[in-house]
Amino acid sequence: MSLPEMKPIVPLVEIKPPAFDVDIHIAYATADNFTDAPVYSRPACYLHPDAADALAKAIQYAAELDLRLKIFDAYRPTEAQWALWNHTPDPDFLANPERGSPHSRGVAVDLTLIDRYGSELPMGTAFDAFTPLSHHGATGVSAEAKKNRLLLLGIMTSAGFDFYRNEWWHYQLFHSRTYPLLSDQEAGTHMMAHH
Repeated sequence: MSLPEMKPIVPLVEIKPPAFDVDIHIAYATADNFTDAPVYSRPACYLHPDAADALAKAIQYAAELDLRLKIFDAYRPTEAQWALWNHTPDPDFLANPERGSPHSRGVAVDLTLIDRYGSELPMGTAFDAFTPLSHHGATGVSAEAKKNRLLLLGIMTSAGFDFYRNEWWHYQLFHSRTYPLLSDQEAGTHMMAHH
């Protein structure tokens, strides 16, 4: 079986209402993340057009259940991946920047489900909790949290995303390595990492 060819660099799509009915809370543009400091200079959300199309489907599937998606992270400039890795070089939860994260290719999204009032559904851990409890199928979380994780899993995989077993919040396109790694300049997002 031959691997799909590398895809060309294309402009990323900005994910924001009204085109995408999502709540956006870009954790790395605030101090509300595991580094306790802003990593991005700008709280914006971008995805590769292929991932944006899949996200649009996921938004629709969630809406049919009277739910919405809240996005914590999407495109992550290569520069920012290095900043995160230098802070916490933990390969169970972060991609080594040498290999490149699917986030830095614009094809991964970190997210959760919210109800019609904007409240996050219980998932058993917070976003970016670097603990075995964050793994899909973790046994130490409540039945409600398990159900919500499986609901998110069903919505995202039905929409065309693959999941990452260590993080209930992380989804990425299949064959993510066929998408080019993008520096902030190449992506044209002006989200440069804080130094």
